[in-house]
Amino acid sequence: MSDFDRNANVWGQGAARAGAAEIDQGLRAYMLGVYNYMTVGLAITGLVALGTNMLAVAESSATGRRALTAFGEAIYLSPLKWLIMLAPLAFVFFFSFRIDRMSASTAKGVFMLFAAAMGLSLSSILFVYTGASVTRAFFITSATFGSLSLYGYTTKRDLSAMGSFLIMGLFGLIIASVVNIFLQSSAMQFALSVLSVGIFAGLTAWDTQSIKEMYYSGDDSETAVKKSVNGALMLYLDFINIFVSLLQLTGSRND
Repeated sequence: MSDFDRNANVWGQGAARAGAAEIDQGLRAYMLGVYNYMTVGLAITGLVALGTNMLAVAESSATGRRALTAFGEAIYLSPLKWLIMLAPLAFVFFFSFRIDRMSASTAKGVFMLFAAAMGLSLSSILFVYTGASVTRAFFITSATFGSLSLYGYTTKRDLSAMGSFLIMGLFGLIIASVVNIFLQSSAMQFALSVLSVGIFAGLTAWDTQSIKEMYYSGDDSETAVKKSVNGALMLYLDFINIFVSLLQLTGSRND
């Protein structure tokens, strides 16, 4: 009887290990999907920003100075700039409120359109800042983001308390940023950029942990894809905000 009991324990442990392996494999595939969608989104944003900048900015052959083309003046100086600036925000709200009713293919399409709109919105930084500054900020952001996301994925510590605090800080940051649109204070902008780096650095770790916890192996493929795209959007926003804030802090402006 005792031999039977020991065999039962062995089989039970083997089944548990097999189940854990299946969950780990499924979780890895799920997280890989999140990072893949995010990477594709960043690539689309970069390509659209670069293409838009090439159309919007021309260099004088006589003086060597850069100037806006008619297209550049339309998207950066006319009232159209407000539509371009606010379009990514509209996509985020639309995605957040409608994702439950979207198909997986629609969710992917909306995310790609959002990434393109963000590229159009961010294209102006290639006119304002030097290419070396943009490249440096991108690589610093990549290293920072990668380290924090890895921490969020591997840590056993519950980051929910920190996340709630950071969300409150984010709301304060948004309000202060809106106020500074009218004040145009460089000192306040510097402080907001520093706070933004800290807040979104923390959110990267928390969001990664939250995305990991959203995984459930019983989800159907449609739900799993939508969760991956939603997770990609969360991490994409963290990356972009760290990048822009670091560029504002460390970037060298074009003459």
